[in-house]
Amino acid sequence: MYDVVLLTEKKYINPTDVDWYVEQVLQEDGLVKEALEAEGLKCTIKAWCDSDFDWASTKTVLFRTIWDYFHRFDEFSKWLEETKHKTKMINPYAQIKWNVDKHYLGDLEQKGINIVKSHFIEKGDSKNLADWHQELGWSETVLKPCVSGGGRHTYRLNPDNYAEHEAVFKELIQDEAMMLQPFMKNVPTKGEVSHIVIGGQYSHSILKIAKKGDYRVQDDFGGSVHDYTANEQEIKYAESVAKACEPLPYYARVDVIWDDNDELALGEVELIEPELWFRNFPEAAKMLAREITSREFSV
Repeated sequence: MYDVVLLTEKKYINPTDVDWYVEQVLQEDGLVKEALEAEGLKCTIKAWCDSDFDWASTKTVLFRTIWDYFHRFDEFSKWLEETKHKTKMINPYAQIKWNVDKHYLGDLEQKGINIVKSHFIEKGDSKNLADWHQELGWSETVLKPCVSGGGRHTYRLNPDNYAEHEAVFKELIQDEAMMLQPFMKNVPTKGEVSHIVIGGQYSHSILKIAKKGDYRVQDDFGGSVHDYTANEQEIKYAESVAKACEPLPYYARVDVIWDDNDELALGEVELIEPELWFRNFPEAAKMLAREITSREFSV
């Protein structure tokens, strides 16, 4: 019987080709596993799609590096529904279901969180991109799926390329909901800051900068990562976002940009499988281990 199973994707289980990226993944999950074991918990790392593993043989599962789930969303959703009856999930099942779809941004906005303006286009909608932009009064935007990650099907749009992206938009909208956000001009110059919050308490921050000529800050697209010292306002904002999520998440990555009014604005809050940069701040892995132990395994 395990106390915690850390969830990853299959390619990170005993990989034979270990490049710098895979090495980072193994290091990150290794730090969390070591921290949990230091708390006296019995742990292992498994692929979420491992059909040979008995998920009832662990008290909890901790969502970590499952970065293929949005490419296999139907399969993942089925696994999620089946596994919720066998073990406890961290973060909790209902919160995972809520956070996996970016409609949650609207819920947080209603709670007073300043978000990047977002308009949701539901599955099967028949309007074209030009019509949507005219209706919203936005000319330059970012289009992305409501269920996505790693920059999947994320496009920067302007009046000169609406027609160019119409075909892929029409194909995508038949199968999934999409969202439009006004393009924030501060992103290419100031970047995006990820604030890590453990159990409602701020831990550390990372600044992500897009490569020259791009706006996508993910390292998949050449973005770079830098240590970042958050100020009091940023820390308070990040903690307020985490505390607006119910129940209080065990861990949260609060991705924040400066909007066109130079105000802090929420891009997204990641509660399911965020990179948390424990390698930059190993103490955060210990914070997470203590949070899990105190909430799940304290006598």
